[in-house]
Amino acid sequence: MSTMLEVKDLSISFGGIKAVQGVSFQIEDGEIVGLIGPNGSGKSTCINLISGVNRPDNGKVIFDGQELTDQQDIADRSKLGMGRTFQSPRPFANLTVYDNIFSIAIQKYDRATAAKKTEDILKMTGLYPVSSLLSSKLPIEKRKWLDLARILATDPKFIMMDEVMAGLNPSEMQESLELVLRINREGVTVLFVEHVMKAVVHLCGRAIVLNEGKLLCEGEPGDVLGRKEVVEAYLGGGHKHA
Repeated sequence: MSTMLEVKDLSISFGGIKAVQGVSFQIEDGEIVGLIGPNGSGKSTCINLISGVNRPDNGKVIFDGQELTDQQDIADRSKLGMGRTFQSPRPFANLTVYDNIFSIAIQKYDRATAAKKTEDILKMTGLYPVSSLLSSKLPIEKRKWLDLARILATDPKFIMMDEVMAGLNPSEMQESLELVLRINREGVTVLFVEHVMKAVVHLCGRAIVLNEGKLLCEGEPGDVLGRKEVVEAYLGGGHKHA
């Protein structure tokens, strides 16, 4: 198994607050790995550093064998096969569900291939029945699926999912879990940032725990969630940067 992502000693501060401090971990090709921790532990900041939204003060991001730290921005990382969702879905509100996906696929493929890819993604994500709706009319769970669908149109190798389960009811959550598993079975490696521990235990082979911007521990989800230091971190909270 080859290494898909390696971060080495990642650090960043905002206004003197150390949001991420010397974080190092790696993710192997084909894994679903959970990135967990209490509010303010540095999870989303870490995702922003990996995806190119922010540049680290120190450390390295190595993706599929290529160091990205200094020379790549978020668009370049997408072309290399890296994708990420945001906590609040960001589809094009004035486009239909179909056109949201097609408008991305057409940037990479000819019209016929882009149309075929769009149809395949609509079916895979369960969005086919609402393909003609404006994305602004979708309920929250389907807007989250559309966020994932738009990333799938870029042919990613690796997706970072930032709290895709937040705000979902149990039925919606189960459908979302099945969607993540389908995406992974298609060969996409997943870094799963989540507060819903049931989802982490169900999906992830490993969990990486952050607290106060530092790597606290990592291991099998059921194991790490029972560790004293992890329980204390969740009970004690964290600092202000997510």
